[in-house]
Amino acid sequence: MHRRNALKLLAGAASIPLLSREAFSLFQSVHDQLPATPALKALDPHQDAIVTTIAEIIIPQTDTPGAKAARVNEFIDVIVANWYNPDEKSAFLSGLADVDARSRNSFGKDFVDCPPPQQQLLLQALEDEVPEIRAERGAPWEQKFVKDRHFFYMIKQLTLMGYYTSQIGFEQELHLHLIPPRHAGCAPFEEGSN
Repeated sequence: MHRRNALKLLAGAASIPLLSREAFSLFQSVHDQLPATPALKALDPHQDAIVTTIAEIIIPQTDTPGAKAARVNEFIDVIVANWYNPDEKSAFLSGLADVDARSRNSFGKDFVDCPPPQQQLLLQALEDEVPEIRAERGAPWEQKFVKDRHFFYMIKQLTLMGYYTSQIGFEQELHLHLIPPRHAGCAPFEEGSN
């Protein structure tokens, strides 16, 4: 599966179970590419702090680790740097700048410097702006395109995909395993067993 097709699938997928094994494996390979020491490719440190904060608000740490522990910000950085075309990358980076501009207009400081209740208010306002596209047949392509390019829709999808294709999200949150615990390739067949 090509990255372009995987991104289209990501935009249309509401949950991990809708992903094919190939798409899931492709997104999981992004986690495998993350270096031991964080090294940003598309985002600067301030943009990364915004992404980290938003991702952690979307999937906070509870009794299981949150988005930050799953390195979702780094997953998003790789996707933006290596998978997004120039228009998608521009829309995403403009969205980050808009989050800060809205924060400064509303609260007089950058998004990451605001207390959590103010951050949540800003994100709720962004989410309320995402065009409502029905899953019914015949939804105009133009409306779907607008939704796919809305910053909050983009970061929410990336956060969910980054988290649930990580080892933390997949195994600790969903309690699923990628590899069976053992393989008995040439086990002898015992009469009467099925």
